[in-house]
Amino acid sequence: MVHEVVIGIDGGGSQTRVMVSDLSGHILSYAKGGASSIHKDSNAHENVQKTIQMALSVAGCSIDQVKGIYAGIAGYESEQDLKWVKRLTDVEGLHCPKWYVNDSVVAHAGAFLGKPGIVVVSGTGSIIFAVTEQGIQLKNNDFHHYAESAARFLSYDTIFEILAGNIQRSDETMVRNIQSYWNVENLDQLRTLAARGFIEDRRERDKKFGEMASIITNAAQEGSRLAQIVCDKAIDQIMVGVEILGSFFQSGLLSVTGIGSVINSPYMKSKFIESLQSGKNKRYRFNNPELSAVSGAVMMALKSLDIPIDFKTIELIRDHPHSTW
Repeated sequence: MVHEVVIGIDGGGSQTRVMVSDLSGHILSYAKGGASSIHKDSNAHENVQKTIQMALSVAGCSIDQVKGIYAGIAGYESEQDLKWVKRLTDVEGLHCPKWYVNDSVVAHAGAFLGKPGIVVVSGTGSIIFAVTEQGIQLKNNDFHHYAESAARFLSYDTIFEILAGNIQRSDETMVRNIQSYWNVENLDQLRTLAARGFIEDRRERDKKFGEMASIITNAAQEGSRLAQIVCDKAIDQIMVGVEILGSFFQSGLLSVTGIGSVINSPYMKSKFIESLQSGKNKRYRFNNPELSAVSGAVMMALKSLDIPIDFKTIELIRDHPHSTW
C-alpha cells in the first residue's frame, strides 16, 4: 500500500502533464489536460487543477498523501507571475510544499538527469535553458534574446511572406494547404481575412496560427523553398541563443537537446543537428532526452524532499510508458 506520494507537473502552453509517484520513483499514474499558461488559455487554472485531481484519482491516492508538488509552468518568468502560477495548484486540501519553476527547468532535469547541458524548447512556446558545470542556470531571455521558433511564429512569418508574393512553384502545395486551413479559396480571400486581423481574440488567433505550424514544417521536408527559408531562419535564431548560453560553459564540448513539436519535426531536427556541427563558441553534441519533462518534475519533487536520486530511482521512473518523449 502506498502511503506517501509526490506530484510532478509539466505545464505547457498547449497541454498539462501530471505524474504521481511514490517516494521510490514508482510512477502510479499519468494524466493529461489542457494548457497551463494563462497567456495561452484563460481556463489554465481549471485545466491544471482538474488534471491533478484526475492523476490522484487514477493513482488511488488522497490529497493528504501528497508530500510535495514540483511544477514546471510555461510563461512563469518572474515574481509577478507567481500569483497566477500558484493558483494552478490551488486544489482544496492540498497543503503540501509546492515548488514552481519555468517548464524549461523540468524539461532540462528530465533530458539530462541533472547533468550540464542546453535544452532548446520549441513548440507552443520557445525558450533555451542551460545548466553549466557549476550548476548555474541561464535562459536566453535573461539576455532579452528570443528565438522566434514557437509554432505560431513560423505560421505568421509564412503567411506574411505569402501575402508579400514571395512564393514560387515549390510552394504551391503548401499555399493550397494553408488556404484550406483558413477555409479560403484563393489568395485574395486570404488577404481579405488578413486585413481583418484573422481572429479578433489574441489567444484564439495565436492558437490557430500555432496549430498551423505542422503544415509549414511538413512542407519544408517536402521541398517548399519558402517553408525551408522560414524554418532555417528559426534555426539561425535558436543557434544564436545556444551560442550565447554555450559561452558560459567551461567544457569545449556541450550536450544539447531539443524538446517540442517544432524542433522535433523531421526538417527542423535535421537542420538543428546540422547547425550544431558548426558551433562558433563551442562544439556541440545532440542528445535525445533521457526522460520526459514530467518525469523531470517527479525527479525534482523527490530531490526537493531530500530523497536521493540514484540509478534505481531513474529506472523505476523509466518503466512508465510516459516517462520518455
